[in-house]
Amino acid sequence: MQVILANNCGFCEGVARAVNTALTVSPDNAYVLGEIIHNEDVVSRITARGIRTVERLSEVPDGATLLIRSHGVGESIYEECKKKQVAVVDCTCPFVQRTQKIVKKASEEGKTVAIAGDRRHPEVEGLIGWCTGESFIFASEDEDFTPLREKKVVLVAQTTFSAQRFSKIRKNIQKECKKTVEVFETICYTTIGRQRDAQKLSALCDAVIVIGGKNSSNTEKLCEIASANCGHVYRLTGADGFKYEKIKFCNRVGVIAGASTPHWQIQEVLSKMAENNAEVLKTETVENVEAQETVSAQAEVKVAEAASAKQTARPKSAQSKSKKVMDDALEGMAQEKPFHNNEILSVEVVLATDTGIYVSVSGKGEILIDKADLDCEQYSRELYTEKVGQKIDVMVLATNPVKLSEKSVRKIREEEAVLKDIEDGSVFTVTCTGFNKGGLTAELGTYPVFIPAREIRSGFVKELDKYVGKTLRLKLIEIRRGRRKEIIASQRVILEAEKAEQEAARAAKEEAFFESIEVGQIVEGKVERATTFGAFVSVKGFDCLAHISDLSWTGVKEVKDVLEIGKRYEFQVLKIDKERRKVSIGYKQLQPQPWDTAAEKYAEGDIVHGKVVRIVPFGAFVEIEKGIDGLVHVSQISYEWLDNPTSVLQIGQEIDAKILAFSPAERKITLSIKALQDRPEPVYPEDVEEEQSRPRQKRNNRRNSRYDDYDDGDYREWNDSSYDGVSIGEMLGSDEDKK
Repeated sequence: MQVILANNCGFCEGVARAVNTALTVSPDNAYVLGEIIHNEDVVSRITARGIRTVERLSEVPDGATLLIRSHGVGESIYEECKKKQVAVVDCTCPFVQRTQKIVKKASEEGKTVAIAGDRRHPEVEGLIGWCTGESFIFASEDEDFTPLREKKVVLVAQTTFSAQRFSKIRKNIQKECKKTVEVFETICYTTIGRQRDAQKLSALCDAVIVIGGKNSSNTEKLCEIASANCGHVYRLTGADGFKYEKIKFCNRVGVIAGASTPHWQIQEVLSKMAENNAEVLKTETVENVEAQETVSAQAEVKVAEAASAKQTARPKSAQSKSKKVMDDALEGMAQEKPFHNNEILSVEVVLATDTGIYVSVSGKGEILIDKADLDCEQYSRELYTEKVGQKIDVMVLATNPVKLSEKSVRKIREEEAVLKDIEDGSVFTVTCTGFNKGGLTAELGTYPVFIPAREIRSGFVKELDKYVGKTLRLKLIEIRRGRRKEIIASQRVILEAEKAEQEAARAAKEEAFFESIEVGQIVEGKVERATTFGAFVSVKGFDCLAHISDLSWTGVKEVKDVLEIGKRYEFQVLKIDKERRKVSIGYKQLQPQPWDTAAEKYAEGDIVHGKVVRIVPFGAFVEIEKGIDGLVHVSQISYEWLDNPTSVLQIGQEIDAKILAFSPAERKITLSIKALQDRPEPVYPEDVEEEQSRPRQKRNNRRNSRYDDYDDGDYREWNDSSYDGVSIGEMLGSDEDKK
């Protein structure tokens, strides 16, 4: 029987830290909130030390010491401990803490948190305790994801959740949601390794033994994965449950253990198996078995090639010779394990020289590492002579000839720290170095980076070559792990997130603006730009329109005649349309109208200068200033009788006139041009009596009449609605003119 032991067995780093803490901390007045890990044997050993396990914080007295288990707890537990003055010894797994930070940040940003995991698992319960907003838990890909359809979702996973099931849940959520789904790969890498081992073991072996606590979630996942490939999977909580009869006819038996399974339990199971069949038991790791099978397959190919080359009949001893050829091939191939670029090796320092050091590489002899490739500020022979016999890590830079570097290992580890930040969701920048049919290529240190075309920006990108040489801001999508890690990243998610944030901020700002503004309100704004129909003014960051008709009481043709771009002015709110998101403001409404100050400038009897702007049959309108017009009645244009004012005046002609009547309230000014002219001397005919006895002709036919003393008959009546019905009395002039 061959026993194959999984590569990843026993405590993971987080569990080991929690257990070691619980086994070394002072047990005086110490408590654990829930089981420190899901393993009955471990819990009993901790309890035996005097540390009590409680299910509620209320059971912990004030001033006691509380151990937080590896699964973590909600944020409120820490706050309550402060109030109770309880000393906290935090044994939360670092991977769980990372997930807690992610969900807390997402909740604070108003996003919906989706957790792939078991609702009843303490880790999931703890994660919910870090969510300040809406959250959902999904244990299966078959659940209803429609509640997430219109939400901004951040997806995380329980650290011990099934990687395959998480992948299915992620695809279904991304398919259902209309908005971008941020996905964080929070399954612990050791969990992924154990699940991968379970899959390989179940494919290689006739039976699989899974060791772990009965409440262990990750152990349950291992059983589930192994059962998919192997029909004989046995779950044990310890050596007491082992039944050799169930596996005695198996050629290969796989052994795997959950992350909460201590090494002593694994060893007890293996020892019990050895007791039953010590002669045939051989323990190997999955990695070794796979390597042996690969070597055997390659050896068989070499044997076949050698036999074909001879092209002769085999002697009777062909079978033994063939076996010898295979054994030789196996031995030779084991010694000829090839180097791989970027591979990290642990080597032994054997000699230091002035040019560098010689290191021993298993199966490869001694190799010189140049001093320029050593990880030190300044190389000295004495420095590395002290390290002779010690192990150092080096990286393979080239294979033909072989070139090793210690310095590159440090660089890689620094990059791995950066990669850890990227995996935590940090934004990073790269310069695009090339492109292919699928997208853009770049490098982050020694890691290749690929940006799929659909992840460059929203919409289709046709000309990828234009991005070469440009700096891109990226966020991790996934890391493809092979012989060399490749980062798959997206710029689109950053741009879309920033756009969404900007739109949300703009919408909130607009809402606040419309809540704070009302018609008639006086506001201050900055003139941003001018158009033919008005000016756009920024009021509290919102664009309002000041129509050109609302800039001046006298009317303007261009905005620049009144307002200057970039300057701030006060405006009055005229109209608000919340549905269409439009606000109309006016500038002239805060400026005095020309007639409001006319009384301060003009009075009856004043001489004014103006321009003829309009001529009508009963007279002419003269613009004294912008917005103020006066009427010169036809009878006040000249001492001569005029049939039409155009015979004397023209539009645009500038004249002087005397104010005969002024009424600011009615906005009327009556002007006279002839009042500034010398009155002609009257001419009488020789025969005055004959002239007086002659019948009087109609005024309309009179042309060269004498200028007698004027009476009311000398003035033509007029009535024109366009001048607001100015009366005859307003046109008569002063008593001085009648004399």
